[in-house]
Amino acid sequence: MDYLKRMLERYPALQVVEKEVQTAFEIMRDSYENGGKLLACGNGGSASDAEHIVGELMKGFFKLRPIPAAEQEAVGEMGKYLQGALPAIALTGHSALSTAFLNDVHPGMVFAQQVYGYGQAGDVLIALTTSGNSVNVLHACDVAKAKGMKVIGLTGRDGGRLKDKCDCCIIVPSNVTADIQEYHLPIYHTLCAMLEEHFFER
Repeated sequence: MDYLKRMLERYPALQVVEKEVQTAFEIMRDSYENGGKLLACGNGGSASDAEHIVGELMKGFFKLRPIPAAEQEAVGEMGKYLQGALPAIALTGHSALSTAFLNDVHPGMVFAQQVYGYGQAGDVLIALTTSGNSVNVLHACDVAKAKGMKVIGLTGRDGGRLKDKCDCCIIVPSNVTADIQEYHLPIYHTLCAMLEEHFFER
């Protein structure tokens, strides 16, 4: 299925970011093909989006993604439940680490510290900020670039400071926070579906 075409048909306003969505897919595809992984971060509703992205990549989305027969045999009965995964980590889900770091070290660096710890050259960071100016997200982008990672931004309005820190910045056509987040969902659903289509058989 052509998931990008499907998205544009259902959300005509997003035609302005068609090229950027295709580019973001290619960045993520190339990373995974070379053994990379995805990190994702954001605040508030965007934190939920970061978790959502990881959920679609780490298990079956439109497909069941059965694991290879040899791996099924190796793990026995469990093999029928395991699904193919595209490695992804939401930097928003580690409450003990995050609260310790923001309390003991610096609140604006909680995502940057995790990018430093998890990230490797060739990995991808998805940075979500509706304003494009969330300081902790911007710091994460800076560390990602320093580590040789690619950065994909999801934002709105005029892109804020985020647009200058990304290899690909998807700026949806809205100035309203809730509307920006609503546009982000079909975009990252489409990216996850495109990746699944590329990497997994039916």
